[in-house]
Amino acid sequence: MSLKVVVLGGGPGGYVAAIRAAQLGAQVTLVEKERIGGTCLHWGCIPTKVLKATAELLDALRGKEEMGIELEGTPKVNPVWLMARKRKVVEIQETGILKILSRLRVCHIQGVGRILGPGLLGVETPSGESERLEWDRLILATGSRPLCLPSVPFDGERILSSSDVLELEEIPSRTLIVGGGVIGCELACILKSLGSQVHVVEALERLLPLPALDPDSSTLMEREMRKRGIQVYLRQVVQRVQDQGGGLEVILGPSPALEPLPGRLQASKAILVDRVVVCVGREPVSRGLGLESLGVEVHGRGWIRVNQMLETSASGVSAVGDALGPSRPMLAHLASAEGMVAAENALGANKGFNYEAVPSAIFTSPEVACVGLSELQAASLGLETGSEKFLMRGVGKAQILGEIAGQAKVVWEKGTQRILGVQLIGPMVSELVGECTLAVRMGMRLEDLAQSIHPHPTLSEILVELSHKAMGMPVHGIAGP
Repeated sequence: MSLKVVVLGGGPGGYVAAIRAAQLGAQVTLVEKERIGGTCLHWGCIPTKVLKATAELLDALRGKEEMGIELEGTPKVNPVWLMARKRKVVEIQETGILKILSRLRVCHIQGVGRILGPGLLGVETPSGESERLEWDRLILATGSRPLCLPSVPFDGERILSSSDVLELEEIPSRTLIVGGGVIGCELACILKSLGSQVHVVEALERLLPLPALDPDSSTLMEREMRKRGIQVYLRQVVQRVQDQGGGLEVILGPSPALEPLPGRLQASKAILVDRVVVCVGREPVSRGLGLESLGVEVHGRGWIRVNQMLETSASGVSAVGDALGPSRPMLAHLASAEGMVAAENALGANKGFNYEAVPSAIFTSPEVACVGLSELQAASLGLETGSEKFLMRGVGKAQILGEIAGQAKVVWEKGTQRILGVQLIGPMVSELVGECTLAVRMGMRLEDLAQSIHPHPTLSEILVELSHKAMGMPVHGIAGP
């Protein structure tokens, strides 16, 4: 008799785990309290990129004369049409996932799941009915939700979460975004292009304060955002928000997380806006799942602890995706990869998960992408490294597109010339980082990349130019710092 596998959570980690388990012959039940696809499909990756596609088209039309195009009038967005398109794209994706699950005979139940004990999961459906599911293996993919600041609580109307923004049918004239991380910077660029006056407040000393990004990459991104007219306030926090003349007055003050800079004024600042969007991280939704009935170990705010095989402390129970917390990158594509490994292990494999080559893509304008180690990370590991940069403006395709801002940076191990990490900023670099991921994963050397012929003219040529320059033999770049 085939194993009974129950997957709790239907996001990119959960539904992919269900698919792989079914492909391997298990009897699979997938329980999701809302809609298949989870945050990624409904409130994250897909809908934000629909908005970004429109934002980029608007930017291109605004520069139409430079591209030799004559159009009458000023292009503007229709938010109602935009939201209708977003819903259509999401529905197409959701329907496709449901068809795959059906073809593989995965039983999909909409409802709230709770662990009742070893081998038993209770489900309460939206109609109020209760069901009990037996399982031999349980995969937890319960995800996360936007973290709310006690001083700036969400109201869904004027103080918004990142999910709330995706339902707006009117573009705010003035928006303040709390948090200069990935989500905050992406929304800042989108809203600016759609016509909002945007302010970004970040408590730390740089935007995109990610371990995988070196400070010089953050500095370049900050410069480009400021050039676009986005106001950036670093080392600042929101002290309070109050009604003011039909809008919201946001009072900023110095970040308590950092030492004040010598001679820097610490006075508060007031900014008048129409909407405040809070993007300060995510929190788990593990409370109430019944993890304690199995002895599943958690840490921090309730993140589920797993080993290298994605197994929890409870026998037969695995966990994947955002439920594992920020000690790993919280990325949809990583959740899917974890889901496949967890499912394979549940069916008898013995695979450890390797986090050394996980790519990140940040859909700002310009885009940011990275994989592997940054210079700072490599140094902290005691590695002797070299690094080099190549500017995007040196690539013919970037000049053709009229998008020359950005750079590529490679970090390698001295002696072996093994590529340790790559950071990219520029147009469509999210499409280039896959090749870099393969290079890092396979332990490729600079010479391997330099000798790989790339088509001309393409943006991917920046990787060849970068590797030649890193080897001290630049073709179109200048050697040395």
